[in-house]
This record gives sequence, structure tokens and C-alpha cells, in this order.
Amino acid sequence: MSQETVNPKAYPLADSQLTITILDLVQQAANYKQLKKGANEATKTLNRGISEFVVMAADTEPLEILLHLPLLAEDKNVPYVFVPSKQALGRACGVTRPVIACSVTSNEGSQLKQPIQSLKDAIEKLLI
Repeated sequence: MSQETVNPKAYPLADSQLTITILDLVQQAANYKQLKKGANEATKTLNRGISEFVVMAADTEPLEILLHLPLLAEDKNVPYVFVPSKQALGRACGVTRPVIACSVTSNEGSQLKQPIQSLKDAIEKLLI
């Protein structure tokens, strides 16, 4: 497990406090139907320009299956972040399966607008 956890390609990796905040917001987004689960769905939201930010799991094996997402996110100016566990990400997404990537989508007039914005700022600080 420790080998995957320190995969240098999984950058930026959220610390434990930020991970809790991210997973909490992902859970709220799932309740508000503002969440797309899976690498393919996340790719679609980025291409359509409706993604607020992308969360990926650092313990994905092999990690290369989702490394197209950071490139696409940078092209679209969408913040992205890695969390340590795909199992925890799956639970936050409200499914029993591990989830390797998810995208929180934008929605006009959503109650999540403020928390999403503050989390995006925190993620962008990691990238600096």
C-alpha cells in the first residue's frame, strides 16, 4: 500500500485535513446530484466545460489510466486534486465500489456554490 501512496505522479496530493473536506463536499455534491463518478464521466464533464473540480484517487492501479485527467483539467483551467484512497472516494460518492475519479459539476443557483469556491481556492494553493 505504501508504494502506491507515494506515487510521485499523484500530484497534488491532499493532506489528511483537506482530504476530509474534499470527501465531505463530494458527498454533498452526490446528494445534490452534482457529481459524476468514474474517469470516463469526469473526462466528459471536463470536455463539456461543466466541471468545477476533479478528484482522483492516488492508489489507483495502474495510475496511468487517469493521468489524462490532469492534462485535460489544466487545458480547461479546472482545479484537480488527488486523495489517498479510492475506497474512501467511493464511499463519499455514495457507492459501495471504489471510485478512482469523480467530477463535481457546476449548477446555477446551487447551495454548494460557496463551499465549492472555497475548496477550489484551497486546491489551487496546492498547485502553487
